[in-house]
Amino acid sequence: MDNSAEQLQQLLANSRTNEVIAQKLFDIETEILACHTSNELLQRLLTLIRDKFSLSDIALLIVQPTPIAYLLTDNLTSHWHKENCFNIDDKSLNSLHQHAQKPLLINNIKQLDHILPESLLAQTGSAALIPLILEGKLFASLFLADQKKDRFNPQLGTFHLEQLAVKISLCLSNVLIREQLEYMANYDRLTGVANRRLMEVTINEELMRQQRYNIPFSVLFIDCNKFKQINDTYGHDCGDDVLSYVAQTIEHLIRENDKCFRYAGDEFVVTLAGQGYQQALEVAKRLMAYFQTNPMPYHDKTLAVTISCGAAVSDGKKTMSELLKQADQQLYLQKKVPVS
Repeated sequence: MDNSAEQLQQLLANSRTNEVIAQKLFDIETEILACHTSNELLQRLLTLIRDKFSLSDIALLIVQPTPIAYLLTDNLTSHWHKENCFNIDDKSLNSLHQHAQKPLLINNIKQLDHILPESLLAQTGSAALIPLILEGKLFASLFLADQKKDRFNPQLGTFHLEQLAVKISLCLSNVLIREQLEYMANYDRLTGVANRRLMEVTINEELMRQQRYNIPFSVLFIDCNKFKQINDTYGHDCGDDVLSYVAQTIEHLIRENDKCFRYAGDEFVVTLAGQGYQQALEVAKRLMAYFQTNPMPYHDKTLAVTISCGAAVSDGKKTMSELLKQADQQLYLQKKVPVS
């Protein structure tokens, strides 16, 4: 066989290979376009790439501080997300993609020892790192690993990987924009807990569940004691810190299926799924006792921050407004009881 025939055979083989890769990328793109949340998109994306290209490992390296921090709080991320996403500092991320933010192919894994977690490199012979762009800025890198040292040889072309990077960035950007708008509509920006709008949705859902299945639930109405005095004495920045401390502490102390909402000002509402009145009183007592014995760290000292709680149980007949009003009245009565 002469050289021209060999070259033709090689061109045909390369064409078939490229066609297979292109079809796999098209299949991946089609599936991730149907995702509605960033968590769903990332999970499906990594699973598809790993399976279709038979990789030994895959992970997402996210720059810190990340532009999607609001979606990576403990109450919004899944176990899968925490297992497959790793933090990387801005300097390290840019060192991986310093050549026009192009994919990096590497089979000298020792070069990554001081940049990536040891757990990602233990069984890696070669790797490809694909830059992801959000609003014109590099914010993450998709790490593809193979045990074979020649899989991601630096001499190979990166055309398909560049295509994949653009498609992932566009899909993720679209999902994040939609998700950010939804987050801003349902969560309080200062404290990070759900807002009054989401509270109304949640309580109405609990009321419908109770009417249909006779499942009880209760609510707590909570406010910060002497909050105006704290603001007047220490300033509004301190007041903001107090609100965040109270909100995050309540979220930490209640069960996973209970929800904390910022109602207004220094007032919070907690829904207690499946809980009767006596159980609600116990939760209220436990929350108040915790704040009583755990002052808020503030600069180089601590600040006494306490709360009052009123409880009400739904009988399936009261409206949301009536239920909250009853809990608020109980809060008022509780405040009149002298602290022993």
